[in-house]
Amino acid sequence: MSQLTTIQDLQARMGEAIIGQETVIEQLLIGLLANGNVLLEGLPGLAKTRAVKALAKNLEADFSRVQFTPDLLPADVTGTEMLYTEGGENVFRFDQGPIFANIVLADEVNRAPAKVQAALLEAMEERQVTVAGTTHALPELFMVMATQNPIEQEGTYPLPEAQMDRFLLHVYVDYGTEEAEAEIIRLVRGEEHPAAVETKAPIAQSAVLDARKEIGAVRVGEAVEKYMVDLIYASRFPDRYGDPLAGWIQVGGSPRASIGLDRCARVRAWLDGRDHVLPEDVKGVAHGVLRHRLKLSYEASADGVSANDVIDRLLEVVAVA
Repeated sequence: MSQLTTIQDLQARMGEAIIGQETVIEQLLIGLLANGNVLLEGLPGLAKTRAVKALAKNLEADFSRVQFTPDLLPADVTGTEMLYTEGGENVFRFDQGPIFANIVLADEVNRAPAKVQAALLEAMEERQVTVAGTTHALPELFMVMATQNPIEQEGTYPLPEAQMDRFLLHVYVDYGTEEAEAEIIRLVRGEEHPAAVETKAPIAQSAVLDARKEIGAVRVGEAVEKYMVDLIYASRFPDRYGDPLAGWIQVGGSPRASIGLDRCARVRAWLDGRDHVLPEDVKGVAHGVLRHRLKLSYEASADGVSANDVIDRLLEVVAVA
């Protein structure tokens, strides 16, 4: 079985557990294969947590969940040095926190204070944790998937731009169709009888790691590369494209946005069975990569213009070379 077939099997398994959210499933897989972190945002009850659990369940991986609350401490995430008595002597030993897993679910990440959010920064970017002056490496397969609720913002701590930029993708989870809603009811009803649910062996981590090697060989032509750069520079210098774009964007995408477009577009091409990236691949991942990296102006907010609207406009005005 090829690596692509194996990953497609993982995608199909997740689709059986998450009804009507095919785009969300694809974005999660892109984040996994691109070795990035994902922020999921959506109203309560739209299966954000379930989607992450479905991925972890069908993958041979350690999974941990941290429920972010206002009283959470950094050590509750990273772990801490603990004093033990061994052979009559007192020794300090590092007890790993929940961050030392392959897939880490940071549930409602904006409900913990900045100090706790910052504890994720080193882990997300450098794949290591430093406690009491000692650096501890995280697993080779490591991914943070954070969720947040766009409503009920009282008592929350919005993620600063520096931390938002650490997420490769910002995935927005919306309502499904009426047909999907009926399927969800039948799915949950069936899960009330777990004996009738078929259990499949999880997919090995090596399948993901080998797939990443194949994705590294996916080619990006000069024209597509220039298209990605033009998109990012259009977000930084929107005045080149006149109104209304010039009045909507205050701060454009960072170099991480360029890197994110390249990595995610190559994954999308690979998932489609191609060894080269097309402009359609870039367009297909642009919203997830840029949505959280654009700082909109007051005028855009006052006019009800969203980041999605701005990205739609960017894709309209920036031509493929």
